Amino acid sequence: MSNISIGKNGEEIAKKYLLKQGYKILETNRKFSRFCEVDIIALDKGTLVFVEVKTRKSGVYGSPLEAITPTKYNHIKQGLFLYLQENPNYKKYRIDAISVLLKPEVKIEHLKNI
Repeated sequence: MSNISIGKNGEEIAKKYLLKQGYKILETNRKFSRFCEVDIIALDKGTLVFVEVKTRKSGVYGSPLEAITPTKYNHIKQGLFLYLQENPNYKKYRIDAISVLLKPEVKIEHLKNI
């Protein structure tokens, strides 16, 4: 399984998880620049949520969330502000992170408002 297919698999798992939690998925894999692609843009009870999904086959090399660097976070934040310029009707927003571990069993960790 390539890194791209692992990532896509994790994003699908995260989308299903968010839908079960009552989120409405607005967009997936939205590119804002060559540096900024947001995995999932969703609504949670009127709050616009930008979700970064990190997936690993296992936790051998640490938590997938450790891959969200300050630079990556700032790129997501830039994308959020560009999206808000296009969609000024959203007043509440946040950035979430979802970690997906695939083995030995699927494990999801959701951090809100990172």
